[in-house]
Amino acid sequence: MATWDDVEGTVSGLPDVVETSPRVWKVRKKLFVWERPLRKRDLAALGDSAPDGDILGARVSDEGVKLALIADEPDVYFTTPHFDGYPIVLARLDAIAAPELTELITEAWLCQAPKTLTRKFLG
Repeated sequence: MATWDDVEGTVSGLPDVVETSPRVWKVRKKLFVWERPLRKRDLAALGDSAPDGDILGARVSDEGVKLALIADEPDVYFTTPHFDGYPIVLARLDAIAAPELTELITEAWLCQAPKTLTRKFLG
């Protein structure tokens, strides 16, 4: 089970990250992970499957990755109609393991960071 402390610990290890408001992180002005509470429309769309705990929104490289994550681990990853057509996945913090959380956040950062910065980070 991951916590916001785990999120903050991972994010703090990535270059050029700014927390623009509580639990909203950007790299060079591009959003890559954030807290995403469910809204009334989300709750209506999800029905009984709507999670109760904290939710992290994360950028992914494309919708295929999003759909694969959801298919592989539906107890961890999900989406709402609000994000249809967008490369964004939602993750239940109380269901994701810390190593998987680190991978999700790092991949989200890699999707949004400038190429020069990602090469330096990976190099």
